[in-house]
Amino acid sequence: MVADPDLDDDTRRDTDSVDRLHRRRPDLGSLPFSVGERPRCRALGTYHARWRASFGAPPPENGLGYLNEIQPILFVWSSRHDHLREVTCNDILGAVELLHGSKRRHTVSVLRSLFRHCKKRGSIFADPAARIPVGQQTNGVILPLQADDVQRSLRAAAKPVNRLVLALAAVHAARPKAILQMHVDDVDLGNRRLVVAGRVRPLDDLTRKVLLEWLDYRRTRWPNTANLHLIINQQTAAETGPVSKVWATEAFRGLTATLERLRVDRQLEEALTRGPDPLHLASVFGLDEKTAIRYANAARQLLESSAESKAGWATRTATWKQRSPRLHQFTGNPRVHPRL
Repeated sequence: MVADPDLDDDTRRDTDSVDRLHRRRPDLGSLPFSVGERPRCRALGTYHARWRASFGAPPPENGLGYLNEIQPILFVWSSRHDHLREVTCNDILGAVELLHGSKRRHTVSVLRSLFRHCKKRGSIFADPAARIPVGQQTNGVILPLQADDVQRSLRAAAKPVNRLVLALAAVHAARPKAILQMHVDDVDLGNRRLVVAGRVRPLDDLTRKVLLEWLDYRRTRWPNTANLHLIINQQTAAETGPVSKVWATEAFRGLTATLERLRVDRQLEEALTRGPDPLHLASVFGLDEKTAIRYANAARQLLESSAESKAGWATRTATWKQRSPRLHQFTGNPRVHPRL
């Protein structure tokens, strides 16, 4: 791109990164000047510079990912228009006409963001995407995990830290981020209490066992660490921050029953065993009202379906206590997730 004296160093550097992305695409050289290259690079480069000024670093891949998302649409527009200000609402509706579901919502959202940014910077006079609704996301029915999927995750938890994060997600429905942010002071073994994401929860026998196992390993491996986080590794033992989510979830990568799926399954199981009561779910797990209602509706549909008849539930409940040879001695505790 030809150097523009109106661009500062940060904007020019971020715009150059977009140009490098364009050069990796062999068909971009045939694009017309306006829509295909310079205005879009300048707008996105300015967006990167503003992000850098606010947060100290450019957005990692979001801006470039958005650019790749709408490139085919900009290709088509570049054959009919000389500038983005010539694009109309009908052009946008025609571009997303054949898209459906999340693909359409995301594309409309990216286009709205692009035109909103261009209008704010004065590149266009009117925003043709302002009145185009993104659409409401429809959530499917939440289904419980299969026993075989849970067993694979149990077998993958070969280390004390893996068993701890698995228990916190499957028993206490803790999010991975909340698990990594926990401190040693959040564990009260004497009073059998546990603080997860600011909420005090009772400490069941299963979680207590894996906690003692991990604390013993942690004390033996890093006796002089000053890191107050409950879960640490070789790197963070010499620091004060939490471990990365990638490191903590590595053992369950590629499995169906990930930590997030186990958390969702735990909340669904509570709704199935205690009844589809959103108030109960909100009080136990701290869910907001919409999320609690969604879990309650999913549990109600499962309970009313023919596949989840009373006889089927009786058979399923009888097999819950035989699923984990490693943790079978704790499944008699009513506080423990029945899938474990």
